[in-house]
Amino acid sequence: MSGDTLSPTVHLIDDDQAVRESLALLIGTVGLRVQAWGDPQDFLAHFDREGIGAIVLDVRMPGISGLTVLDHLVAQGVDQPVIMLTGHGTVDMCRRAFKAGAAEFLEKPVNDEALLEALQQAVRQHVRSRQRHEADRAARDRYAQLSEREREVLGLIVEGLTNKEIGRALGLSPRTVETHRANLFGKLGTESLAQLIRRYAALVENDDRTTP
Repeated sequence: MSGDTLSPTVHLIDDDQAVRESLALLIGTVGLRVQAWGDPQDFLAHFDREGIGAIVLDVRMPGISGLTVLDHLVAQGVDQPVIMLTGHGTVDMCRRAFKAGAAEFLEKPVNDEALLEALQQAVRQHVRSRQRHEADRAARDRYAQLSEREREVLGLIVEGLTNKEIGRALGLSPRTVETHRANLFGKLGTESLAQLIRRYAALVENDDRTTP
């Protein structure tokens, strides 16, 4: 992960310089780093998609609207939450923004507390989402290192079989099953049976589906 989870960045996109400066000062009061953009096209071309944080996006801007920018972000798979701002909001516009994936839709003049609360919640959710993503990727990488026999044993553990039952199913001694079980805990970096099952049940199921 290239983004710094300890220093999330809020990307602020608004063509009005006075608004950008005012909101940047406000957001900075809660310790969030702000990168302001006056040109939405410049933002789309250069912002860090891998970074941690959130995006504050004005709806009405010359050249390209905030809703169009949001559509571009969604199409590119950007996962940073987007908070839309508008001085001329309508129910239809609000509905479209949420349907496109906006996390929040606020009207100008923006209530300071509402914006800060929405931003802090969005950043917390993004940090947790990226942490889950990293944990899932690490789990997939570890699972890929298992031998075929270890995957078989893991699959039966996930199904709830005891060591003796696994041994009978695979033609192994209980001691050998216990050895495989210990190796699994070590290779997969899990400390409990519950953690092992919770983290790897989906991978085992997907592996079973793709095995000819």
